[in-house]
Amino acid sequence: MRARFSLYLDLIRWNRPAGWLLLLWPSLSALWLAAGGFPGWHLVAVVTLGTILMRSAGCCINDVADREFDRHVKRTAQRPVTSGKVSVREALALGAVLALLAFALVLTTNTATILWSFAALAVALAYPYAKRYVSMPQAVLGVAFSFGIPMAFAAVQAQVPPVAWLLLLGNLFWVLAYDTEYAMVDRDDDLRIGMKTSAITLGRWDVPAVLTFYLVQLAIWSWVVVGLLALPRAWAWWLGVAVALAQVAWHATLIKDRTREGCFKAFRANHWVGCALFAAVVLGLA
Repeated sequence: MRARFSLYLDLIRWNRPAGWLLLLWPSLSALWLAAGGFPGWHLVAVVTLGTILMRSAGCCINDVADREFDRHVKRTAQRPVTSGKVSVREALALGAVLALLAFALVLTTNTATILWSFAALAVALAYPYAKRYVSMPQAVLGVAFSFGIPMAFAAVQAQVPPVAWLLLLGNLFWVLAYDTEYAMVDRDDDLRIGMKTSAITLGRWDVPAVLTFYLVQLAIWSWVVVGLLALPRAWAWWLGVAVALAQVAWHATLIKDRTREGCFKAFRANHWVGCALFAAVVLGLA
């Protein structure tokens, strides 16, 4: 049982928290913005635990969907489902249990959040298969990884105002930035097996595109946070943006030569960009 449990932890990437942190920071930022300050421990717990559970469930679904492709990619060949250490049935069962636990948390909120959770689930299920048909599947992932934003607003306000969708749009560009860096790691393998990714679609424009995606995300969020929502302490937001831009400049040095190591390091460090913006929102509303 201990060995099985260890495999399940590996399946949900428990030792790599960067994945769920990428989802968590924008969701928490939206929660604070929706509430105009601290939203209460109940909603903080629901969003945090729900994010971890759904990201873990998504790993199970993704690994089942990609198991035939992953065995041809050096970085993913030893994943539990791909290597046969965990069966497809086991992975799907674990994913279902984790998703149901996340849904149980959603049931403690309100009707609007519950209804939006079904749309979030549909997008999450669609992403693993988008890589077969969409030239830039990272855009689909961007919607899936940003759906915590409208759900946060729904949980606080029982509705999803236009600013929530603008924040989702901005966050989509951030996902395009960091997941393109991620795709650059596996570009050679993906070309060989016929997988579609933004790194392949963008070609030699990948690095300029990634940096542009970062800037677009920061521009949209700044417009919403300072311009539309009028953050009380705007200086805090601009301080967060400055910290984020410093990280973007660092990422540019990591990915400019397109090495696997540099691109992967940039991807794994991306959650600090989200952390800086969340800290800016909290400080701006304190």
